[in-house]
Amino acid sequence: MRVKRGAGEVVGAGGIIVGVDPGLASTGFGVVAREGRRLRCRWYGHLSTPSTAPTSERLVSIHRACVQVLEQFPVEALAVETLFFGASAPTALAVGQARGVVLLAAAERGIPTFDYAPSQVKQAVTGHGRADKRQVQEMVQVVLGMSAMPRPDHAADALAIAACHAAAAPLGRQVARAIDEEGGRHDLAASGPTGRNHR
Repeated sequence: MRVKRGAGEVVGAGGIIVGVDPGLASTGFGVVAREGRRLRCRWYGHLSTPSTAPTSERLVSIHRACVQVLEQFPVEALAVETLFFGASAPTALAVGQARGVVLLAAAERGIPTFDYAPSQVKQAVTGHGRADKRQVQEMVQVVLGMSAMPRPDHAADALAIAACHAAAAPLGRQVARAIDEEGGRHDLAASGPTGRNHR
């Protein structure tokens, strides 16, 4: 998987957020930047691993791909989708393994990570927690000012996850400041209103 910075990127102009839609068969990556009050897509892609390869080798490939993305951009946060508990046990296990190596890659670089449920991501991007994949793709294109609809699904979902965090993070900071001003101590100061921080 080759990673290139998007055309016109201004490093340091805004926070860079990496969204990841983890999966053992296919993992999506999306890089989003804040430019003033707008969000822009900087890069997106996905990595597919062969089902015939040993699980350990597939996880190594996912870890390496994530490292490549994190080292290419000045990342301020990594957002990842939580496990969907309606999935079958084998699917949940495979997704959990992929999530693990993604979180490891971020932790090795001191990058804070945040969890978002699929319904939270859909609500943030489309305004509807039960939106289908097509609706998510269409709204990601609009929200990020993209010339074409992002594909495949995993890459579009990764961009949506990054956009979800970009929307949630400012509110989280406002809540944290309010708590500090009141002299209280609360977990929200570390986790934000919708995303769970792993640090």
